[in-house]
Amino acid sequence: MCKGLATLPATCLKSAKDIKHKISFLLQKPEHQAADQKQMKEKTAAAAAAAKRTRLLPERDSVRHNNKQTGSSKRVPTAAEVEKWKESFSHVMNSETGRTVFTSFLKSEFSEENIDFWLACEDYKKSTTSKLATRAKQIYQQYVEADSPNEVNLDAATREETRQNMENACPSCFNEAQKMIYILMEKDSYRRFLNSKLIQDLSQTHSDIAQMKKKKSNCDCTENRQALAGGA
Repeated sequence: MCKGLATLPATCLKSAKDIKHKISFLLQKPEHQAADQKQMKEKTAAAAAAAKRTRLLPERDSVRHNNKQTGSSKRVPTAAEVEKWKESFSHVMNSETGRTVFTSFLKSEFSEENIDFWLACEDYKKSTTSKLATRAKQIYQQYVEADSPNEVNLDAATREETRQNMENACPSCFNEAQKMIYILMEKDSYRRFLNSKLIQDLSQTHSDIAQMKKKKSNCDCTENRQALAGGA
């Protein structure tokens, strides 16, 4: 066999080697292509992730800025505050921290539209005369109108009375509707709020802290007595 190849012309041997190299190159090409495609996908994914981070940064900063402005940054309420909330619903609503915690509870029940409406009414009363009509329409279409995006539970008479009040917008336009939602939250949501895991956990946390402080105080007293006895 080797002898037969040796008898072939040099040009034939060269052509055979060229064909062999081309075949080898073609066999390796898919592997190179696959590697190139993988690198391209990785680069594309990295670029997309970087773009997403860049896009989210302004949003995150905006949220932080709003939290600072509204004072809505999470703060653990004191034991005295929690005990006050248990006394009456008015203590919850008159406390900024109380409203924040109560809103968290309502969100867990998918009924946060009630306190959102109540707060919107409070904010509406502070509007300038020139903005009353526009703001009243927004609140009505958002919470009061039948099938509105965040419709609150009002009876037909109160809903109709509120609609008529819209014709001459004034600071008291939503008084009856706001009062009805307040009573609804007080008689319904507030009772469940008091028995909720949220309040129980807050109370337990303060109880544990108090016990730890008491134990530490007792230990300090014991150590002081031992030190005095040793010195004597």
